[in-house]
Amino acid sequence: MRTCWESFEAYAFRALGREFGERLLPRGLDIAFCDQVFLIGSGLIWNVYFAALAIAIGFGLAVAVAMARFSEKAWVSRAAAIFIFVFRGSPLFIQFFFFYAAFVLLPRNGIDIPLGFITLTVDTSALTTAQVGGVLVLVLNTTAYSAELFYGALQSIPKGDLEAADAYGMRGWTKFRRVIFPNMLRLSWPSYTNEAIFLTHSTTLVFLSAFPARQQVGEAFYYARYFVDQTFNPFVAYPLVAGYFVALTLVIVAGYGLVGRRLNRHLPQTRRARFRFRPQYIR
Repeated sequence: MRTCWESFEAYAFRALGREFGERLLPRGLDIAFCDQVFLIGSGLIWNVYFAALAIAIGFGLAVAVAMARFSEKAWVSRAAAIFIFVFRGSPLFIQFFFFYAAFVLLPRNGIDIPLGFITLTVDTSALTTAQVGGVLVLVLNTTAYSAELFYGALQSIPKGDLEAADAYGMRGWTKFRRVIFPNMLRLSWPSYTNEAIFLTHSTTLVFLSAFPARQQVGEAFYYARYFVDQTFNPFVAYPLVAGYFVALTLVIVAGYGLVGRRLNRHLPQTRRARFRFRPQYIR
């Protein structure tokens, strides 16, 4: 039986590949509690990778889709509305299966794109991996949900702010950067925080769905299911995954809370009355 330090050396970074730890995962009676702690914790690296990349890319795309949805041009607004409806109306689990099946059908030797005198070959084999294809699905999904949140916030911007911007002569990019975008973020930030938490939790579906785990490299829930299959005891691995995600959620709430307070710094803050313990023994 390994010590906790040996388990750390063997499995703390095993999710990054076999060259970062033991070649084989522990089996049967060789599984110690620390093995589960560190191997599941190493899988959390991929959960953070999926969530961080999807949120970073999806945020910019969501702003663009929300502005398109808010556009006065009917065909632009309708195209954005269809995109949002499709990805919000279908289960994320099904989206993983659908896109993986579509990526597998692409030519394995790549797609040739003629660009004048040269031909650009796009490698499509990476799309069948969770690290690329799975992230793409998460990006599209969070873009749709976030765009709907931002679109609702755009509709809720006080007209007085827009009229004041027009009175100051703001137009185009200046008006968007100084009035529309800050107000949109301020109004949608609490809901967007929930979307970030939901997306982070949804990263457990990447390897659970169609995308395969190559060389036993997976995220936290992948290793939790592995330990349950080996030990037939779900009361250790699954609570560990839940504990890791609770801690990760607290980090997200704290980080987004700081941004939210920054966005609302110009508003009057209501302070809670401090609780004082004043026992009255004699009335």
